[in-house]
Parts: sequence; C-alpha cells; structure tokens
Amino acid sequence: MTDDDRTTDAPDRDQRITDLDALKVFTHPLRIRLYRALFIARTATASHLADQVDEAVSLVSYHLRKMAAHGFITEDRDHGTDGRERWWKVSAERGFSFRTADFDDRPEGAAVLAQVTRQLLATRAERYQQFLDQHAAWAREWTNASFSSEYMPLLTADELQQMAEEIGALMQRWTDRGRAAEDAGETEGREHVAVQMYGFPFRP
Repeated sequence: MTDDDRTTDAPDRDQRITDLDALKVFTHPLRIRLYRALFIARTATASHLADQVDEAVSLVSYHLRKMAAHGFITEDRDHGTDGRERWWKVSAERGFSFRTADFDDRPEGAAVLAQVTRQLLATRAERYQQFLDQHAAWAREWTNASFSSEYMPLLTADELQQMAEEIGALMQRWTDRGRAAEDAGETEGREHVAVQMYGFPFRP
C-alpha cells in the first residue's frame, strides 16, 4: 500500500487527503493497522480484521465506519450477498497520500500532520521490529533478500522531490507486478513485502 506522506504530488490512482477532518482519521493507530490489513487482504469483514488485529469485532466495526465516512474504505458489494456481514475494501488502488503543504499553514493542521506522521512511523517501526524478532522463523532465502539501507546524497529540494517521484514509480511497478500475479492465482513462493524508505534533510 501507499500511505504516502511525502510532499510531492500524489499518484493518479491514490486518494490524496486535503481535508483536515479526513486526515484526523489516521491519528488513531488502530485505524492505520486496519487500513493496512484491509489493503493487503483486498476485501474482508470486520470479523476477519478483528482476528488480525486482536480486537473486538464491535470496536473494529466502529473504526471501519469512521474510515468509510471519509471515503477511505467502501463496501465490497461483490461479496457477502447474503447480507449477514459487510465486506469492505480500500477505496483507492494505491492507498492514501497527503502533502505537508496542504496543512502546514494552520497551527492545528501542522499538529495533526505531525501526529499522523508519527503514528505512521511508529507502525512502520513496529512492523520491522516484528521481522527482526521473527528472523529465525523465515527461510534463509528471505533473510538474505531482506535489506535495510541508508543513503546520504547531497541534493537540492527539487532533486529530493524528483528522487521521491522516481522511487514511487519504481515501487508502483513492483506493486503492480505482485497484484497481477495475485489476480492470476500465481502466489506460490510470494510473500507480502514491506519496503520502508525515508528522505529528509539534515545538517551534520
């Protein structure tokens, strides 16, 4: 998924957040976890998601409705035709994105932006920590293929934005490749892969 908090323009198939109330939806860490779980599952019920996040179905249903109210998820009417339980799916193919410039001109906007960004950072760090904790359980081919990298190029702001766009396009090609294989039922040997990269200025 692309829960992209970079400052460049959003891709065509994602959902760019420009409304402050909508951005506030993701100040709650459980909603981020549910959104990611639903993005990976592609379609699921509150019961399915509750099992994944280890929370009560009633609580999960409440947070799903909050996300649906702002258009982040929608009912999947191709499933659950018997009406016994709602099926949900993510509204945008590539997830959501937001730009700092849309919120940093207001004190509350800057505060909410910082809170959401910290929540995203915390959940990403948690995911990587889980991988490290479970390292021995993965086959050697997967532990050898995994990586953690840091680069420190000397760039202008325009070059940093261009780099972000190029990385985004590269990752979308690999994401599309995985989705095409999943749609074709060719999932043997495949696992969901989290790729986390950050780009920000610093002064030594």
